[in-house]
Amino acid sequence: MSFELPDEILRLLTDQGQTIARSQAIDMGLDRETVRNRLRYGEWQQLKTGVYAAFTGVPKREAEIWAALLRAGPGATLSHWTAAERHGLVDKPSPAIHVTVPAECHPARWAKIPGIVIHRSRGLERARHPAMTPPCTRIEHTVLDLIEAAGSFDEAYDWICRAVGRRRTTAERIRATMDVRPKMRWRRDIEFALGDAGEGVLSLLELRYVRGVERPHGLPTAKRQARVRQETGNRYLDNFYEGYLACVELDGTAAHPEDEQWRDKDRDRWNAVHEKIETIRIGVPDLRNQESQCKTAAEVAKWLSGRGRHVGHSCHRPGCQFHDRGSLTVNIAAFDPRS
Repeated sequence: MSFELPDEILRLLTDQGQTIARSQAIDMGLDRETVRNRLRYGEWQQLKTGVYAAFTGVPKREAEIWAALLRAGPGATLSHWTAAERHGLVDKPSPAIHVTVPAECHPARWAKIPGIVIHRSRGLERARHPAMTPPCTRIEHTVLDLIEAAGSFDEAYDWICRAVGRRRTTAERIRATMDVRPKMRWRRDIEFALGDAGEGVLSLLELRYVRGVERPHGLPTAKRQARVRQETGNRYLDNFYEGYLACVELDGTAAHPEDEQWRDKDRDRWNAVHEKIETIRIGVPDLRNQESQCKTAAEVAKWLSGRGRHVGHSCHRPGCQFHDRGSLTVNIAAFDPRS
């Protein structure tokens, strides 16, 4: 016959997504036979070895996360992709739950635990968020952990863009956190990237535009993520050349859904009619390699020159064939979203 659980255990279940470790239950006064009976009569179910849910049916994500932490043991903290999920950096949960434990823990304990990836860290106490429940690494440490695990620099920069672009943290905070890490992959490149992100370069395509088109060719420096107030609310322009009333928007995909295309065109038209801001759109093919970047720079320079003070175009990269000669024939219409 079942009996009412002690208040202490009920409170713990509430705090832990209705999950509990066998060791916790016994420490709070339940004997092993009572625990077995709860399982035997279907009042509890086992989620991981030694970890139970105080309900029947399919567990929700919160219960799965708590079960992984309890299985990993004291000090276990959500990290990497699962921490990114908790901080709102990803839109879908990762199939495996990522947990970091103190470095002194013995790794053999977690051999072949289905659905859990265990990491070990000597700086976990510093990285753990002081208030988040379930325990989770701070967002700055989460971003740096994901950078360390990235397969390429582009992937690493994308994590910075997500964290800063979604306003979960700032480039300055990530840099300050990186300063206290003795080892860091791509440290110098990440430092430069954080500088760009801090100035509003918040996508890989924008980074290619700034580093491949604007800077090496001596073009004016645009204002990044410039806010423009429209009838439907504030809108942000990728690269706004204020002195020329000109905007370069970067399209990251080959084809947007039709409703997105019309929203972009409506925004461009409103800017042109009400603010006299002309917009051109540049896509992946225009920034794919050095040749396309140099050609794009020449076209942007000529376009800006037609709207204000002459913009020279110089490039010191080997192989650039699009220097400022005053006689370039440029097909800007190819970039016009209204064409």
